[in-house]
Amino acid sequence: METRRLGASGLEVPVLAFGTSTFGGQGRFFSAWGDTDVAGARRLLDLCFEAGAVLFDSADVYSDGAAEEILGQALRGRRERALVATKIGLPTGPEPNQAGTSRHRLLAGVEAALRRLGTDYLDLLQLHAYDAATPLDEVLSTLDELVRSGKVRYVGVSNFAGWQLMRSLALADRHGWPRYVSHQVHYSLLCRAYEWELMALGVAEGVGALVWSPLAWGRLAGKVRPGAPPPEGSRLARVGHWGLPVDEALLARVLPVLGEVAAELGATPAQVAIAWLLHRPTVASVILGARDEAQLRENLGAADLRLSAEQVARLEAASHVDPPWPHYPYWRDRAFRRLAPPPVEGRR
Repeated sequence: METRRLGASGLEVPVLAFGTSTFGGQGRFFSAWGDTDVAGARRLLDLCFEAGAVLFDSADVYSDGAAEEILGQALRGRRERALVATKIGLPTGPEPNQAGTSRHRLLAGVEAALRRLGTDYLDLLQLHAYDAATPLDEVLSTLDELVRSGKVRYVGVSNFAGWQLMRSLALADRHGWPRYVSHQVHYSLLCRAYEWELMALGVAEGVGALVWSPLAWGRLAGKVRPGAPPPEGSRLARVGHWGLPVDEALLARVLPVLGEVAAELGATPAQVAIAWLLHRPTVASVILGARDEAQLRENLGAADLRLSAEQVARLEAASHVDPPWPHYPYWRDRAFRRLAPPPVEGRR
């Protein structure tokens, strides 16, 4: 499988990664995502290793830590072949220090994650959300300590606003602390808001994108129709109201073109939707989720799919949405096109 540098770092990551949010099946929210046990996880990881998708992403909130435990057990005997990433920052309980990225939370959280994963280091530690209550120098100096200790090798973030990420990078540069090399973002043919500001920031500052929900909660897999209820028992049907809303008119525009391109390539809509992301600037890896082996095999097939420039253009035309107009500051890109940054070309 093709590998790419993760942002401006020296770390090479596969273009497809595997997310473990379907492991464990615990809690009101994640029980709807999947209930993969250790035996099932081993089989899924076997497929990933066979394909070269050796970056595995987890989080302390996934099934209340059970996902990390299952991943750790499934990796026994082959940890050195894997890249392990996890996230800390979202609430894990009702107590004040069970949320955020304070020094207390980060140090305790990393130790707990290492125990659950059965390893002595994390290849990538990501802040799951921006913590506005903790001084930024406290966050970054603690990450520096974790990197210097060898318990963490690289640091990244998830779901940051542009100003939050840029402020963090500037402070890290000022003090010589580790820079964030990755940004885990929601990005798909049904949600291209990442392109409005964060993509340009990633290009300028060397921050690679790790994409979550590339199929928009399964809407791009070909099983959801505009205006129709989601399949009974699906994650979308059970907890879709907690996810990002999707414009039904946009879905109606995208699905026919997605189907046409898939037919032309002898591929599935899901594979085309994932492959399109791999043509986009800054995208280092797309995180796949799968409940079973058939679904994972299908999605892994996207790594070998090559879209023509004409096919990419059709998909982008169908999925295009202007930045909020006339809301500030996005109005300027339409009002003063001569001063707007030029569009960034795709990778392929």
